[in-house]
Formats: sequence, C-alpha cells, structure tokens
Amino acid sequence: MAAKLKKGDKVIVLAGKDKGKQGTILSVDPKAGKAVVEGINIAIRHTRQSQTSQGGRLPKAMPIDLSNLAFLDKNGKPTRVGFRVEDGKKVRYAKTTGDVIDA
Repeated sequence: MAAKLKKGDKVIVLAGKDKGKQGTILSVDPKAGKAVVEGINIAIRHTRQSQTSQGGRLPKAMPIDLSNLAFLDKNGKPTRVGFRVEDGKKVRYAKTTGDVIDA
C-alpha cells in the first residue's frame, strides 16, 4: 500500500499521552506501521558512560502508530490523505482542502 504519511510531513497526534501535540516525522517503518515524530512519545533511556559519551538519562523519541497521527493541511487542521492521478502522476492530496501535498 502507498505511504499516506512520509518523512518530513507535519502531523498532529490524535490519541495517547501526547494527544494534540504537533511535530515532524523523522522516520517511518511501513512494515510495523509506526513512525518516529520529533518531540512526541518521549521515553527516558538510561545509558552507561563511555569514553566517547557522557552517560545518564537521555530522552528518546519512540515510535507511535500511524493510525494515531493525522496530516496537517496548510490551514493547520488535521486531514486525511488521499491519492489521485494528475497528468499521469500519482499524487497525495489533503481531503479537507483538496490541495496536492507533494507537487
């Protein structure tokens, strides 16, 4: 299935502890159906000190399910993403406004 959400998309969280927060997708795992969003679903990871890095408690963005994310259109409103063919090319578009996402 084609990717409705891609790396670099601005999204809003629909469910979970970070509901209502916005961020940019850093990476997507289509097989697991999850994405890592900047500043969302932060967990504390404890790391041991080494010669190269300072140890301690480091915050890390954990993956969040794609079903809990919605694309933000140009008006800043959550929208669903659809596909259509324009001059022989398949493009994503925002269903609220009808605007093409990636030109």
